[in-house]
Amino acid sequence: MKRAFLFPGQGAQTAGMGKDVFDACPEAAAVYKKAGEILGYDIAQLCFAGPAEKLDTTTYSQPAIFVTSAAMLEVFKKHAVGQNITADVTGGLSLGEYTALYAAGAISFEDGLRLVAKRGAAMQDAAEKSEGLMVSVLGLDAQKVKALCEKASEGELLVPANFNCPGQVVISGTKKACERAEKLAAEFGAIKAIVLRVAGAFHSSMMSPAAEALGAALKDTNITMPAQAKVIANVKADYYGSGEEVRSGLAKQLVEPVLWQNCCEKLLADGVDEFYEIGPGKVLTGLMKKVSRRTNIVNISTLACFGELK
Repeated sequence: MKRAFLFPGQGAQTAGMGKDVFDACPEAAAVYKKAGEILGYDIAQLCFAGPAEKLDTTTYSQPAIFVTSAAMLEVFKKHAVGQNITADVTGGLSLGEYTALYAAGAISFEDGLRLVAKRGAAMQDAAEKSEGLMVSVLGLDAQKVKALCEKASEGELLVPANFNCPGQVVISGTKKACERAEKLAAEFGAIKAIVLRVAGAFHSSMMSPAAEALGAALKDTNITMPAQAKVIANVKADYYGSGEEVRSGLAKQLVEPVLWQNCCEKLLADGVDEFYEIGPGKVLTGLMKKVSRRTNIVNISTLACFGELK
């Protein structure tokens, strides 16, 4: 049996996430405590009580999701020891790739958290200095989404940014181009087009300043390859082979599309037959079921989920 641990990305955050695990499990509380010391603010209080307006900002949501996922991972590992549940491969959606690298032993918790904090702040800054949006398009294949982008762009930036699952592609670009795409989507056969509540045009060239800032931070990060488990990369839907590939892939991820559907298909094709989504929310569980309904995926997002492992 081959297993994969998957970790959620930005958008999974919600006030109260992780509190039940924090209250019941000392190993989870220790993760939040260490994270607060590294960040210089009470990340546990932010995760548990918000306010939502602050938690939803890119600067804070990214470290909050990383820390909550890492805390749940520590508890999961304790429960999984007796059942010999270990990962052959790890993966994460966008931000979640950092948790995947940590879970695989490729980067330390401290370095992962510092990178995520830098990434979130740099993306927020780049978003505030530009005027971009993202739109989730439902019901179209990749080719039709690309055609929609070409028509709606009218010379402005508009590109596919997240290939999440069959029939769900997120596009990214200037505010006006995204608004045109939202209105035109039905003409291309889309079921729905939804403007997302995000700070800017992520996974597009509008994030180039953030990619440069992140790239500088990555140069000084110790990356262990090969890691304890393989790590699949968002930007190529294949496994990282070296530390330099990780550095390049994480920087590219900010300006290039996230190929999450392709990542899931690659793992299935390579014989992974048991998946665990570890972290807040159930987004990846839902996406995986749309890639393959018969996939065995276990969601680990609350304290109650651990009881199901016993």
